[in-house]
Formats: sequence, structure tokens, C-alpha cells
Amino acid sequence: MSGNAPAYEDIYVDLIGFVPPRIQHRLRVERECDPELLDLVEALRTRAMYPESMETKVSQLILFGILLSHVAPAAEYHARGAIRAGATKRELHDVAALAFLFRGLPAFNLAGELINKIYDAPAAE
Repeated sequence: MSGNAPAYEDIYVDLIGFVPPRIQHRLRVERECDPELLDLVEALRTRAMYPESMETKVSQLILFGILLSHVAPAAEYHARGAIRAGATKRELHDVAALAFLFRGLPAFNLAGELINKIYDAPAAE
């Protein structure tokens, strides 16, 4: 990273505690190939991820639910972000129940797997 390049990794570490591998790869490629695009993508992502109308916990719970409804493993990162922002296990479960209404057992099963993974980890937050 050059001396004056934004530390985009810090944004992810603050939100979920680490930088997911796919994000690490994307940041590296964008820095090498198109740093201006990287700045634009991260500015747009940050603007959408942190709406002024709601707390981070709420936006992370919403993103958790959206990703569950797509049965996307990245739901884990938003569950972690929600927890770091103050969400409870019960709130994650209740969001998973909402995803279940529209995506069924695959979403609910994924939620159970992710919630248990997070809370069973030795350094659970």
C-alpha cells in the first residue's frame, strides 16, 4: 500500500474484526489495476453500508437477512458485524426466521450453522 492510500482494510476490521479473504484479494487486484475504481467502489460501499437513517446494528441485521435469503455464505460477515454493533443471538435468530418465510429451510439452516459457528468460536464476541 502506498503512503497515502486509504486503509480500506481498517473499515472491514472495524466492522467484522478481520478482512475476509475475497475482500483481501479484491483490494489487492484493484490497487494494482485501477486504484481510482477502488476508491469509487469503497466510497459507494461505505455510503450504502452506513445509512444515516439507521444504526449500524440495524443495517447489519438487514444485510444478514438479505444474504440469508440468497443462501450466501457472506451472511456470516454481516452477522458478525451486527454482533459487534450490539445485536444479540436472539435478534440474529429472529432475522433468520424472517428469511425463512421467503427462502425456506435452506436459509434457516444456513443461519443456524453461521450463528452456532460464531457463538461456538473460542474468541466469540
